[in-house]
Amino acid sequence: QVQLVESGGGLVQAGGSLRLSCAASGRTFSTYAMGWFRQAPGKERELVAAITTTAGTTYYADSIKGRFTISGDNAKNTVTLQMNSLKPEDTAAYYCATTVCAVNSMVVARPERYDYWGKGTQVTVAS
Repeated sequence: QVQLVESGGGLVQAGGSLRLSCAASGRTFSTYAMGWFRQAPGKERELVAAITTTAGTTYYADSIKGRFTISGDNAKNTVTLQMNSLKPEDTAAYYCATTVCAVNSMVVARPERYDYWGKGTQVTVAS
């Protein structure tokens, strides 16, 4: 089992920044990739960004490219999402997730590929 705890959400004005962190504990040695998903009310859960733990390969949704940066610290079992130039449409619950399966650009965005999920942290961007 892997436990994931997110932190860093909150309320910010449009154009502002937030930094989300996810701390993993438990059987983290088998983790292949860690990702951040988000879900707004009435919408499907979507991938924001993901990073593989060994190679550090990153994946980003088109909607946040150039504004968000994902990074990982394998020694601390943490993954961070730096969010800049936030927009009201970024408002959502953000979830950290991990997978023990190899992912590539074809499947990385599929929530069903991920084995463990955090409880989420709310990000609200005011216009």
